[in-house]
Amino acid sequence: MTKRETDAPDGPAGGSAGQSAPTRAFGWTLHGDGRRISEGEVVAPGERLTWPRTVGIGMQHVIAMFGATLLVPTITGFPVTTTLLFSGIGTALFLLITRGRIPSYLGSSFAFIAPLTASQSSGPAAQLGGVAAAGLLLLVVGIAVKLAGSRVIDAVMPPVVTGAVVALIGLNLAPTAVDSFESQPLIAGVTLLAILLVTVLGPGLLGRLGILVGVAVGWVFAAVIGGLAEERVTALREAAWFGVPELRGPTFEWSVIALTLPVVIVLIAENVGHVKAVSAMTGRSLDDVAGDALVADGLATTLAGFGGGSGTTTYAENIGVMAATRVYSTAAYWVAAATAVVLAFSPKFGALVFTVPNGVIGGATLVLYGLIGVLGVRIWMDAEVDFTDPVNLTVVAAALVAGIGDLTLTIGSVELGGIAWGSVGILVAYPVMRSLARFRKS
Repeated sequence: MTKRETDAPDGPAGGSAGQSAPTRAFGWTLHGDGRRISEGEVVAPGERLTWPRTVGIGMQHVIAMFGATLLVPTITGFPVTTTLLFSGIGTALFLLITRGRIPSYLGSSFAFIAPLTASQSSGPAAQLGGVAAAGLLLLVVGIAVKLAGSRVIDAVMPPVVTGAVVALIGLNLAPTAVDSFESQPLIAGVTLLAILLVTVLGPGLLGRLGILVGVAVGWVFAAVIGGLAEERVTALREAAWFGVPELRGPTFEWSVIALTLPVVIVLIAENVGHVKAVSAMTGRSLDDVAGDALVADGLATTLAGFGGGSGTTTYAENIGVMAATRVYSTAAYWVAAATAVVLAFSPKFGALVFTVPNGVIGGATLVLYGLIGVLGVRIWMDAEVDFTDPVNLTVVAAALVAGIGDLTLTIGSVELGGIAWGSVGILVAYPVMRSLARFRKS
């Protein structure tokens, strides 16, 4: 056990919120007795529970990110284990660069699916060049935010904007959860019921692992009733226990880079939205490390592009896990990162995860994605955003519908979806409408 830092300010766990604790990448103080979280408290990024509990929660983060992280390379044709490897490495880099202040897992970004699918004819090397270029641009944006200071975030993304971005990111994913749920409603229902019961009624550690337990219960139920896909079970039997991930390098083609660069808009929104969400949930201001978060994700995406993996982003699924468990300890994310790297060398485990049926994923994501949407509402409530103000009301309304409806438009050869249009729409519309409103009153 490490000595408790006497100068660490408290968030919801006691003391004043809105400050930032001087946490480190390593070395966590024990939260209370390490076994319980009192009502109204959270385990802060610089704290941890006992190591068995921390490992259990870290494994839950692995389960939460696995389906989506492995789905992206499956759709785009990228190597699954390679993507998993750079996901784990990227998470470790993120924790180091943000100095342990922002709990986050960097998983595969869905924003890359459209440009990677559109550029398949150019070959995997050119696609990786697009990923690397997007990472480099995000890195530059992060450096600019660091140099300009957190006031840039406050000016460009006030609470009304950040709440909308967080909400639309979660709610944009709702159709995916519903589609998975409807594909196997009985299995999804059992999974959802198990998650709810364990989370609400489970004692101690069991209650904190509701999602992991629910997924396990759903998988067992699916296996009993024959709900596992036979081809995936066959692939599991044939998969090797150990194997080295496939590494490959990029080439750079301007046409592919032009297709890929717009995803940076989504990555910025997701990273800043993640920082704002964690800040709201922990009661600690993290705007001063928003630039570090962008730099870290930019570097992780760049490395993935140069090594053969898909681009990364802070993961919405893991925000849901933190909201459900009230554990924001970065120690759990180190466990998740290390686990991902180890499992990247086991094709057998990757095949096992792919046996998890769509119904189980639907039951789990119905909860997780909803939690993310509600977090956006919480940001509005905590900031006391005035929705009788027509500027706030109209720009948020338009952005949310664009995100929830997944408004998808093509500009030239570039296709952008609901998260991009909703995020860009409110980022542009809010300051313009606010300026016009001030001009009208003057």
